[in-house]
Amino acid sequence: MKITRVESDKGYSVVTVVVEPVDYEKSVAEKLREYRLKASLPGFRPGKVPASLIQKRFARPVLAEEVNNLLSHNLTNYLQEEKLSILGDPLPSLDHQKPINWETDTSFEFVFDIAVSPEVSVDLSATKAFDYYRIVVDEKMVDENLESVRMNFGTNEEAEVVEEKSSVRGDFVQLDGNGEKLEGGVTAEGVLIAVDLMKEEEARQALIGKKSGDMVVFDPVAVFQNRHEVGHMLNISHEAAEELSGNFSFTVRSVLNFRKADLNDELYTKIYGPDSGIATEEEFRSRLATEIAAQLAHSSDQKFAFDARESLVSDVQFDLPETFLRRWLREVNKEMTDEQIDKDFDGFLKDLRWQLIKNKLIRDHEINVTEEEVTDMARTIAVSQFRQYGINDLPAEMLENYVKQILGKEEDRERLVRRLFEDKVFAVIREKGTIAEKEVSSDEFSKLAGNKEETEE
Repeated sequence: MKITRVESDKGYSVVTVVVEPVDYEKSVAEKLREYRLKASLPGFRPGKVPASLIQKRFARPVLAEEVNNLLSHNLTNYLQEEKLSILGDPLPSLDHQKPINWETDTSFEFVFDIAVSPEVSVDLSATKAFDYYRIVVDEKMVDENLESVRMNFGTNEEAEVVEEKSSVRGDFVQLDGNGEKLEGGVTAEGVLIAVDLMKEEEARQALIGKKSGDMVVFDPVAVFQNRHEVGHMLNISHEAAEELSGNFSFTVRSVLNFRKADLNDELYTKIYGPDSGIATEEEFRSRLATEIAAQLAHSSDQKFAFDARESLVSDVQFDLPETFLRRWLREVNKEMTDEQIDKDFDGFLKDLRWQLIKNKLIRDHEINVTEEEVTDMARTIAVSQFRQYGINDLPAEMLENYVKQILGKEEDRERLVRRLFEDKVFAVIREKGTIAEKEVSSDEFSKLAGNKEETEE
């Protein structure tokens, strides 16, 4: 089999593969013998069909199949042996491919257009400076975070008097036009309502200050202004809720007032476990500041990654065979129209440029990802997910089982590997490139990030 490659003047290479009889005759003959042993045709016993009939009926399909298998296998080997990294897939040449006649041809010539990846050079020491925005942690952030923690770990406590933020449990009884209990009317016991969700000011003020056993009268539909919610509250059908009108008495049975968590050892242990090392509010605030800084650093890293990618894609110059790539996209996305491909093409080129730049940095700086690193990242993600649900002290065996679940899904595992490679690429950029670090406030950073989002759109 003969394979040759020449450069075209259109930015891609032309590879010609010639398949001769010596390449396929033996395998075709063997395949036809197998057909004869297995064939079952009318008038012949299995394995007794004449070779001439097998030849007549199956020779051309078998020939086409074997030649195509040889073509695919040898073209792939050629690209690997020549160490050719290509963009997309080989495409039949529109300019050079001649028609194939499976009935008469004995030698078969296949011509492909292939786009060889361009040479990419990335000298981080010579690029312009990359901005890194470090967000300053201020007292306002710590105060807001501390208040959020106290709210999240707060509890409802029994109280005697209804206040503006109370939750009140009581009994509803539907009334008639005279303010008496309506015979056959709606009743509901033990209903919990939130005072601050009452939309009618007069009814809300009437309930505030009441104690267990006290009664108020109001129209729940007018007060809550949501028939669906009122239906759930009174345990009646949707249809009944739509028709409901008039006043109900509401008798208070118990009052719950929300109390924010106190800053004490109990709270610190709930959040960080018994070995937190936190004993005072000052130490707690310091810990919160550290956590906020870590969160903000993640935001800073994300913006740095976005900006560095934009800068490198813009500044690192190399040519791409755009005509070939448009054609390849049409071939692999049959369901897309030309208009859709044209609309997305600039974004595709941008992503491709970044992929080539990133791959070059991975090769030049010998970046690798180990199985241990993948497992550690899966474990970090697992711990973070459980903490979102307030689980801070997960048994080791349960944690490791969850990690195995994450790594057992190939798609999730590949996503972790890609993320680790990307993180390491940006770490190299920060290490080898020139970094202009700038301190900004949270508001200033939000404006910068907003500009990034506008650019993305």
